[in-house]
Amino acid sequence: MRFFRRLKFLFTFRKSFPFFKEFFLSNQVRVTAKLASIILIVSYILFPFDLIPDYLLVLGIFDDVMIATLILQQMVKMAPERLRKKYDIES
Repeated sequence: MRFFRRLKFLFTFRKSFPFFKEFFLSNQVRVTAKLASIILIVSYILFPFDLIPDYLLVLGIFDDVMIATLILQQMVKMAPERLRKKYDIES
């Protein structure tokens, strides 16, 4: 079930840009949540963790996408309820 929610989140990611913008600019989101999100994103960019090597084309890219959506979903979970309801994003 989580897999399908992550897949749905991936396909609707473009609609989530305003949410992520407000996530980082809002005073209602804890500074620690913002900092944790930035650390997760930057660390994944600098040290991409591969369960499946990228030279296995489709599968290698698939695991990268799944880890990236996991990070983004954690950001959604750290957001206040008001912000999630405003953008109609479920955690």
